[in-house]
Amino acid sequence: MKFKIVATKIFEKSLKKLTLTEQMQVATKLKILQINPHHPSLRTKKVKGFKMLFECSVNMDIRILWRYEGLEIIITLDIGHHSILDRL
Repeated sequence: MKFKIVATKIFEKSLKKLTLTEQMQVATKLKILQINPHHPSLRTKKVKGFKMLFECSVNMDIRILWRYEGLEIIITLDIGHHSILDRL
């Protein structure tokens, strides 16, 4: 089953701040996320202290914050360098 990926305005704004190379890496990882949110290359994990918030890795520095919406949708909430988690 493929998930539908829905991006928030915050995610889209943060994505534009990344380099072109990083944006291409994000596109690749979003395709994997859409097919298998727990694929080993994403290193997906639940964010501590939040009930249904997840993070996955684009590379060793960039993280995507996301959550499920029902059984078929993933909402990408924000993206950024590892310090993005400090903003929660």
